[in-house]
Amino acid sequence: MLSPFHALIQAHILATERLHGDDTTVPLLVRGRTVAAHFWAYVRDDRPFAGPAPPAAVFHFSRDRSAEHPRRHLPPYCGILQADAYAGFGELCRSDRKPGPITEAACWAHFRRKAFELAEVARGPLAAEAVRRTDRVFDAERAVNGCPAADRLQHRQIGVAPLVADLRAWMLETKGRLPCHNDVAKTLDYALKLGGVHPVPRRRPGLLDE
Repeated sequence: MLSPFHALIQAHILATERLHGDDTTVPLLVRGRTVAAHFWAYVRDDRPFAGPAPPAAVFHFSRDRSAEHPRRHLPPYCGILQADAYAGFGELCRSDRKPGPITEAACWAHFRRKAFELAEVARGPLAAEAVRRTDRVFDAERAVNGCPAADRLQHRQIGVAPLVADLRAWMLETKGRLPCHNDVAKTLDYALKLGGVHPVPRRRPGLLDE
């Protein structure tokens, strides 16, 4: 009975120019035991971009995390998909994809979460500094949420770009002083690779190149 409403919400979400996608594990009871299944969430929120459409989210359930699920969820979509580094989204960005490739944008929140967890659990000063520097970028972005595109571009060029450049320089310098297997070094490397510092086989703008 609810499937028509689900279809209407999904059509509304897939009509946007930019989409956020993510997944999370959920417990599933099978034959007296619990296994990990997945919820996939796709969110449309045009308010930070001065869009008039109402925000919405749609969820899908799956027993596993294979790449077939994003392909099945987003068959007609050709806009921007903001997501983490999950390889299953990569196939959606192929140039030969029909009806066209998705433009994949790296997600700052996923990097910040990794650094925040290290700062909170391990009480690491370098992880805490990464969070502080990232929050400066977030705070600067909030200042132009809902503004026209031209105003956001000007603000980013003048106010946000220097913060990102400083963050990138700090990350490179800090990572160079840490052992490669250090957890903070791995977190910084996650962002730097997505930012194009090291070549990676993925068609996506990086955290530090957007």
